[in-house]
Amino acid sequence: MKYSLHIQDSAFMDIAEGVEYYEEQREGLSIDFELCLEEGYLDILNAPLGYEVKYANMRIKFIRRFPYGIHYFVDKTDIYIISVFHTYRSPRRWFERIKN
Repeated sequence: MKYSLHIQDSAFMDIAEGVEYYEEQREGLSIDFELCLEEGYLDILNAPLGYEVKYANMRIKFIRRFPYGIHYFVDKTDIYIISVFHTYRSPRRWFERIKN
């Protein structure tokens, strides 16, 4: 089955924050962060139901090398990424996103 990936604006904002932070830490580190995210997206596309279910129908794919989880849900053949969240942050912030 072929799935379509949809990244919400709120997730793009999370990614932009991460990119900015890692680039401030070391030049080029943000590129590594983005590459790990892309790898995570591909993993999700290949096995969208293969990751842990958290908080109702939300799933989390933790990425390699960085303390981030891709929070998403699957609706038939569509995958919606709600947030790309640092694991040390409170889940309340992104949980509000799924209520809207």
